[in-house]
Amino acid sequence: MKRKLEVTELIFKIISYTLLTIFALGCLYPFVYAVSASISGAKAVDYNEIVLLPKDIQFEAFHRMFTDNMFWNSYSNTLFLTLYGTIWSLLYSILGAYALSKKRLLFRKAFNFFLVFTMWFSAGIVPQYLNYLATKAVFNGVGIMDDKWLVVIAMGMAAMNIILLRNAFEGVPSEIEEAAIVDGATEFQVLSTVYIPMSKSTIATVALFFAISRWNGYFWARQMISNSFEKPLQVFIRELLEQYRDAEFIAGWNEVYASDSVIYALIVCSIVPILIIYPFIQKYFAKGVNVGGVKE
Repeated sequence: MKRKLEVTELIFKIISYTLLTIFALGCLYPFVYAVSASISGAKAVDYNEIVLLPKDIQFEAFHRMFTDNMFWNSYSNTLFLTLYGTIWSLLYSILGAYALSKKRLLFRKAFNFFLVFTMWFSAGIVPQYLNYLATKAVFNGVGIMDDKWLVVIAMGMAAMNIILLRNAFEGVPSEIEEAAIVDGATEFQVLSTVYIPMSKSTIATVALFFAISRWNGYFWARQMISNSFEKPLQVFIRELLEQYRDAEFIAGWNEVYASDSVIYALIVCSIVPILIIYPFIQKYFAKGVNVGGVKE
């Protein structure tokens, strides 16, 4: 019987590792293809000769992209939206989760219900768009004309992340909070010296969620930001993709690189920052989701 269990376990591991390897390669292939297409020659890209490795290697597509001022402008806008958007979302999510984790909070059950209710039933695109227009009118009324701040503030809500933080805060032993209060700590001191340090894995995970969401944000950024100089990288890529076959764009085309190579180069540059940051946060990811996702 023990022998059979060992053989069965070995077969299970072989099948699992094989499937996971195939899945990992399937996820990695699009990025490898994008890199290869971005540095391959015009003929190889236009005639779909790229399968995995690049052909007729050139870096003119990257050179053209790096010399485009609009690329750097959109990149800086994306960094702005990601940095300040993540900070803003984390700030109010931590404060909201801390309040909702307290049983002494008046109408706590009702607040938690309404928070979860937004995950069950979404208002839809039209009401959300009208809400953003109303927020924009308020911003303009107080003299804030920068639409990037509208996207940062108006798009900060994420009920799932608040729930993850709330569950993590509820897992902090109440005895530690009581000891801090006896020592004279205020609510903000308890939050900053007790709850945040003891929930750093979940906070790091939620910060990663917010950062990726802001970095990849496209739809509402395109709808709400009217100034072309304030549009983020994802909108810039989409607009370039829509018009790169127009006569004006093709006029700058040459036989060294294909116009598609510029698009792939943009895609590669938009992915690289996340690839650099993710390994540093990955160690917190599994622990953060488990701690914040399970409520005892």
